[in-house]
Amino acid sequence: MQTLSAQNARIKIDVDRTIGEVDKNIYGNFVEHLGRCVYGGIYEENSPLSDENGIRLDVLDAVKELNVSITRYPGGNFVSNYNWKDGIGPKDDRPARMELAWSRLESNRFGTDEFMAYAKRMGTEPYFSVNMGTGTIKEAQEWVEYCNVKSGPYYAELRKKNGHEDPYNIKYWSLGNEMDGFWQMGHLNAEDYSKKAREAAKLMKLTSPEIKLIAAGSSNYRPNADPNEWNEKVLHELRDVIDYLALHMYVGNVENNYYNFVSSPLVLEERTRVVKGLIDREMQNADRGNRPPIYIAWDEYNIWYRARGEETMAGTKALEERYNLEDALVISGFLNAFIRNADIVKMANMAQLVNVIAPIFTSEKGMFKQTIFYPIQLFANNVKGTSLDVHVDCETYDTGKFFIGLGESTTIQKDVPFLDVSATYNNGEVIVCVMNRNKDKAITTDLLCQEGIFDGEFEVYEINGPDIKSENDFGKTSVETKKKSSLKVKKSDKITYDFPAHSFTMIKGSIVK
Repeated sequence: MQTLSAQNARIKIDVDRTIGEVDKNIYGNFVEHLGRCVYGGIYEENSPLSDENGIRLDVLDAVKELNVSITRYPGGNFVSNYNWKDGIGPKDDRPARMELAWSRLESNRFGTDEFMAYAKRMGTEPYFSVNMGTGTIKEAQEWVEYCNVKSGPYYAELRKKNGHEDPYNIKYWSLGNEMDGFWQMGHLNAEDYSKKAREAAKLMKLTSPEIKLIAAGSSNYRPNADPNEWNEKVLHELRDVIDYLALHMYVGNVENNYYNFVSSPLVLEERTRVVKGLIDREMQNADRGNRPPIYIAWDEYNIWYRARGEETMAGTKALEERYNLEDALVISGFLNAFIRNADIVKMANMAQLVNVIAPIFTSEKGMFKQTIFYPIQLFANNVKGTSLDVHVDCETYDTGKFFIGLGESTTIQKDVPFLDVSATYNNGEVIVCVMNRNKDKAITTDLLCQEGIFDGEFEVYEINGPDIKSENDFGKTSVETKKKSSLKVKKSDKITYDFPAHSFTMIKGSIVK
């Protein structure tokens, strides 16, 4: 462990040292036909808690608090054996199908049109994933036609016949899900995936030229996999075609080692830097016209390890993870990492929205907000503008070798700062986000303004709990956001604050230049 001298820890903030603009789409989420995410989550027909369309109103109110910018649908592993045509038209006429990814029966009573109605009520941008597994490139084109073409061709007219006169104009489409994974139905190698994705993209763009396309980057970081080889090949083959490369990562406290666990978002940051380098190389020879370079979409990330055994991975109650305070801290670390890499990470989707590894958990009688709800809510409703390249000077620690999560690779993290920090600046307002990894003690810290001065009232919000294992439940909220006493600052270049042990803190106020 590196120990500082008697001086306080320091966070230096310079509004002239910028990283990039924070994209609102890093505050995305994900709805998959998996377990109780859709049925019994956002949608529950004949429930006293639902409206006449089957929408759970208590869940919808909580979802709106998260200010979800973009929502991915309908999978996930589910999409690789999904035919979107099964989920349109009169509900009673839709076919029930064997759902092979998660071993359940899919009624198809919730599909494209129901999701679009829900997305409108959420106030979120839709992001659809096409079936690149068992599906054909023609199916993908026809779905774009159904959603985005105003009138004329068969599927546009079918949408109108189904009661939806205006096109949905869905902008974001991913070319399959986790196609590098051997577990994926219709799994392909990088060469074959690139060929299929390129041709699907061609048909989709001919149908709706303005759409943005996301390719399936690597999700397989198992010890015997070569994720960088996959990413390299896909980027090389699709560098003129796609707009984003999707990456996935799940972490977990498999060995019950707190300090290892709260360092795991740094691995996401390492992977981001590697892929950024691969993108930079391909952009040198890409023919993209006036389009921006390819960006990274972390369109699946979360903590998932408790509900990952045979008995918890299938059926109607699959992946029902219960979260505690240390999980909320790790989520704040992921969000800090996205902010620190705002130049390249332009989309992120927490998986998932309700019940399935989710911030919201329901029963037939009600719901509660899990611990991870609160950092997402704070970031999505506050952190925007320009990401700043802050300098952090604090004590550090080293981890031993540990597994990042189940079915994941190992890492050793050196010089992990006890204070994990991001900051943004927007029209004179600075927001500093600090996770104190220290389990046992507060860290007295000087926030130093390098350009301009702090001035006025600074709001302070804190996420904490009695213990790192503290959980929320029905009727019990142990971990939540609390507004602390404001800091009154009169034209000073320094604010001193004690960041409590095992906490996340957001400080929000003005810099006068």
